[in-house]
Amino acid sequence: MAVAETDLDLKTGLTRDLARRWRERRLSLRSPLDPRVPDRPGRPDKPVLVPPKDTDKRSLHTPAGRIAMLHALAHIELNAVDLALDIVARFADQPVPLSFFEGWMMVADEEAKHFGLVRDRLRSLGADYGDLPAHDGLWQAAHQTRSDLTARLAVVPLILEARGLDVTPSLQAKMRETGDTESADVLKVIYDDEKGHVAVGAKWFRFLCAREGKDPALTFQKLVRENFRGALKPPFNDVARAAAGLTPSFYRSLTATSHA
Repeated sequence: MAVAETDLDLKTGLTRDLARRWRERRLSLRSPLDPRVPDRPGRPDKPVLVPPKDTDKRSLHTPAGRIAMLHALAHIELNAVDLALDIVARFADQPVPLSFFEGWMMVADEEAKHFGLVRDRLRSLGADYGDLPAHDGLWQAAHQTRSDLTARLAVVPLILEARGLDVTPSLQAKMRETGDTESADVLKVIYDDEKGHVAVGAKWFRFLCAREGKDPALTFQKLVRENFRGALKPPFNDVARAAAGLTPSFYRSLTATSHA
């Protein structure tokens, strides 16, 4: 199982192969022989996981700062690979159209591509994924929603991935200011794809809400308060979010709210 694989080259290779086989209709959604979905994804010994406050924060105007940013991004993309795979495997028994899983296999494939692009860029700068500490906040946030598909969609694509739409354009600009056009180009690929990932999440979140006769914005706010620690932080990329189906009515009222 790709989620459980600890060798990251194998994990991303398996993920891209699974996505290709799915597109070619050579892969079934589930089998009696499938192992149980693990509570935690497979990981190598490094990076060491630390509290978020203990991760490196450095100026992008220094080589070390750019490496730290790329390392953090690689960690985000690796988690995104496992989260996309997890949503397919963990919720394979849910009564949703097969196109739901098709969307998430596409997301998994693109996240694996992103991890490879960022890792290659790190290596070109004389570093590698695992050289710096990282935190486990992304997986912890998702694990909270392991038994509720609607909550998983609220937290992962509509909070965690949508945050990438907010911060990536300014990171691209800062990288270009420093002359690091190679890293900026990688960020552009990620940004363009992530808009589609948020759209997949918003589409199916709205689908589930409509099927249950629920208001999607109010349902989102309720689920966030119940399943996500911390407030949503502006600034927001309202244009990109709305284009993906995530309008301000979803998240504006949550910006000043602290969740226990």
